[in-house]
Amino acid sequence: MNKYLFGAFLFLGIALTSAQECNYQLSGEITDFHDGTFLENSVVQIKNINKYAVTNSKGFFQIENICAGVYKVEISHLGCETLTKTIYISKGTVQNFKLEHHLEDLNEVLVNSKSIAFKRNSGLYSSLNSKVIDKYSSFSLGDALKEIRGVSSLNTGGTIVKPVIHGLHSSRVLVIHNNVRMHDQEWGVEHAPNLDANTGEQLTVVKGASALQYGGDAIGGVVLVSPKKAPVMDTLFGKTIVGLSSNGRGSTVTSSILKATKKGWYFKGQGTYKYFGDFETPNYILSNTGLREDAFSLGIGLNKFTYGFDFYYSKFHTEIGILRASHIGTTTDLVAAINSSKPLIVKDFTYKIGAPKQDVVHELVKLNFFKRFESLGKLSSQYAYQKNKRKEFDIRKGDKKGIASLDMELSTHTLATSFIYDANSDFKASLGMDLIYQINIPNSQTGVRRLIPDYKMYGGGLYSLVSYQLSDAFSVDGGIRYDFSRIDAKKFYLKSRWDERKYNRDFAHFITKDFRTQWLVNPIFNQHAFSGSLGGKYAVNENLNMKANLSTASRVPNPSEYFSDGLHHSAAAIELGDLRLKKETSLKSSLSFEGNFKRINFSLDTYMNKVFDFMVLEPIGIEPTLRGSFLVWEYKQVNALLAGMDFYLSYRFSDRIHVNSSFSYLYGEDLSADKPLIAIPAPSISTNMVYTLEALKNFKLTLKSKAVFEQKKYPNNDFSYTAQNPVTHEVETNEVKISKPPGAYHLLGMDVETSFETNAKSIITVGLTVTNLLNVVYSDYLNRQRYYANDNQRNISIQLKYNY
Repeated sequence: MNKYLFGAFLFLGIALTSAQECNYQLSGEITDFHDGTFLENSVVQIKNINKYAVTNSKGFFQIENICAGVYKVEISHLGCETLTKTIYISKGTVQNFKLEHHLEDLNEVLVNSKSIAFKRNSGLYSSLNSKVIDKYSSFSLGDALKEIRGVSSLNTGGTIVKPVIHGLHSSRVLVIHNNVRMHDQEWGVEHAPNLDANTGEQLTVVKGASALQYGGDAIGGVVLVSPKKAPVMDTLFGKTIVGLSSNGRGSTVTSSILKATKKGWYFKGQGTYKYFGDFETPNYILSNTGLREDAFSLGIGLNKFTYGFDFYYSKFHTEIGILRASHIGTTTDLVAAINSSKPLIVKDFTYKIGAPKQDVVHELVKLNFFKRFESLGKLSSQYAYQKNKRKEFDIRKGDKKGIASLDMELSTHTLATSFIYDANSDFKASLGMDLIYQINIPNSQTGVRRLIPDYKMYGGGLYSLVSYQLSDAFSVDGGIRYDFSRIDAKKFYLKSRWDERKYNRDFAHFITKDFRTQWLVNPIFNQHAFSGSLGGKYAVNENLNMKANLSTASRVPNPSEYFSDGLHHSAAAIELGDLRLKKETSLKSSLSFEGNFKRINFSLDTYMNKVFDFMVLEPIGIEPTLRGSFLVWEYKQVNALLAGMDFYLSYRFSDRIHVNSSFSYLYGEDLSADKPLIAIPAPSISTNMVYTLEALKNFKLTLKSKAVFEQKKYPNNDFSYTAQNPVTHEVETNEVKISKPPGAYHLLGMDVETSFETNAKSIITVGLTVTNLLNVVYSDYLNRQRYYANDNQRNISIQLKYNY
């Protein structure tokens, strides 16, 4: 009986199957998610039955002769993420699909999510890739950025390096770390950016105020430190770099790892440790200039087709010794040190770091979300918290020994949101806002008058940016920004200083309490600032492009410029702010040309920047204190003009040999006093000759030359100081010569590397780098310690890099 029933059901199934209609069809359109444009040559494949179709110029497809049922359909297109859908097909099924045709956006981990593509931007910008950054793994961010033409550095010794863009630095240069603007007390001339350059996969410098989305006060420019992007695929990779250096007899280890999945999840981690002792010049040891640095970062996120998030945490800690010879006892000793050709204090090499020194910890937490909207654009929101703990140690005795003389904690909360409209391939726009709340809390138990007072700062900004491709050859871009800030401070002023500065005439209403020899004051400043940019880019032909840009930016005084009133310990200088300072306003124009030919590539960037009420810090004399005698520097305002050019030329002699050279020149003038501006970089020429031989384990040899001319234009800030001779007891007048820049110098260097493949996915690279090859004795004009010592001697570095 069972046999008969089984046969009957089998016959019925065969009959039903033969009777099933297989003349159904699946059709539809494939369009771009961003702007709704048709995606021609997309492939639509029904996986179960191996049927497929290719879309036409209207994005239309049709697959015929399909049986009714549930099928897995795969849609793919060049440059898009493949999309898989499960579909029930019956009769004439119509199903439209949308693909993300901007795969570079999908693979982006919210790094430059607020940027309108730089390739259309009319501003001046340059970038360094990961290979260049890796070579500077043992050095600082400022050292690496000097590879970019138009970028120099303001140094305090060899370890504290601040980037200088077209002659401007500190608060005029914004540092953006993983899409977060750094707030790390950057106002100090010896406050280097508190981040590990090894976190960056790319370093981009925007010269000038054209990057308005990051802040309206970027009169000098913006430095973007962009981390490694996580691809939307199943992968695991990383790298480890070990470096050894002869000068400082130090070592560096840095390592990173990134895990990503095709569902969009990713995790990344990175860490660095540096250990250096005293650095040396060709003639002597720079006592107490050692360095310790440890840093790590963690990130986790989701980067889906239409939404995602990114969480990031980093901690950076550095301990930096300050040249012992820069902290002198008496005024006579200070004058002798400045006028001497050798430091007054030279000791044997040591890894020990004593006072004076800096100890800084910077923590950053960031959470970012984004959502893409069909045929419209992308909305992003970000919250970030930063805490900067800065301690500066002076040479102290007794019960204060080992206690920081300057101890400040700066906490910053920022909230930002932006919307990018990119549904039209020719027209892009961005609208955004950001808010900030910042509080500075100095430690009141240091036993030293606080250089920067307690203050709270509130602020916010609104901006709008547009970019329009008028034709294949011509595009324009522009933007506007408004910023508001409020500083609410509490500060003690010595009555003698208050009267000396004539503050009682203008700021008596700030006084809140009388403490016999001091006033307690409560300065409150509300400031409004407007910025804007307008420019265009024109392709003359396929080999030649030109760009023009006009931008204006406003920067309000920072707390240091307002309130500095005392000894800045690690700078070994007394700094005086001014409550009368007004905001400075920059008007900058730039014109650039870029050519790419078969053997020759070149670029020429020219610019002129007029800054009204430019805040400048200049030396005015010497002041004795209980802790010694120090130069006094004072903030004042002038109208300034900065104009210059950056030229780059590369010529390829053959597949193996090419030469590139760059030249930078900057003119700086104090228009108010008709004299040169202080601390303007001298003209320089850098030339590299590169020889590569890929057949020999990717061998690469680079010979480097850098010539820095003597700065002939400088203000005369020399002064005389009257003191009693301790031996003869006669009153003598001493001339202190601090103005004249050091002479020109020429440095040679070399870089050799070769790489080995250990397997299909791992590469070991071995490199040797030599700087100051001929061990030249020199001093740089922009090194604040040039008054006391020369710059560093020859350095030989060996580096081992393992990519896996």
